[in-house]
Amino acid sequence: MPFLLIDKPAGITSHDVVDKVRRITGERTVGHAGTLDPFATGLLIIGVGRDSTKHLAKFLGMDKTYEADIVIGATTETLDTESAIIDMSKKDGQAITVSKEDIENAMKGFLGESMQTPPMHSAIKKDGKKMYELARKGQTVEIAARPITIHTFEPIEPITGGTLPLTIKVKITSSSGTYIRVIARDLGDKLRSGGYLSALRRTAIGPYLVENSKKLQELLPENWVDQAEKDMLLS
Repeated sequence: MPFLLIDKPAGITSHDVVDKVRRITGERTVGHAGTLDPFATGLLIIGVGRDSTKHLAKFLGMDKTYEADIVIGATTETLDTESAIIDMSKKDGQAITVSKEDIENAMKGFLGESMQTPPMHSAIKKDGKKMYELARKGQTVEIAARPITIHTFEPIEPITGGTLPLTIKVKITSSSGTYIRVIARDLGDKLRSGGYLSALRRTAIGPYLVENSKKLQELLPENWVDQAEKDMLLS
């Protein structure tokens, strides 16, 4: 069963990757194990052929690891770089300052099990319509919270604190279905401000690592079979 580990570039959807793999392989039955937002980069597991796609659910439930740039002191409607930035770095006309300890303590509060409400700008469907399609029309609907688990939430670079806005670079390992954009927003809320993602990269799905993946432009009709992973399902 052939699977491809793809390093998705920014600016395209996960479905765009699937379409390109269809053209490269000539196989109509192609799917992926877990959506990445258009602005995000990193690991996608692609199943090629019916025998592979019917097993993609095994990857869907695996923990995911991300590297993220979180901006504290601002937000956006989509909680990422796909919409206009809203400055939230002041309160009553005064600049908000947060310390290193403030940020680290807030991050610790996310560890473990909790309930998370997916954002309106998501691919979740409500009555057959994707949530982001409703959001673009200015509609809001109630979305049920879901259980998630955050295993690690730690800085990649030293946190210094200071006057908002500021950006922190973090690594997050979480259960499947966790929205990192929502973590960014909620972290900003804990620090008396807003938060959003300015960058997001998925570095692992379970034991599968982005450093073992292929760039999309490296895949060609004549070489994709040689670059595919075989029998990569866990028992």
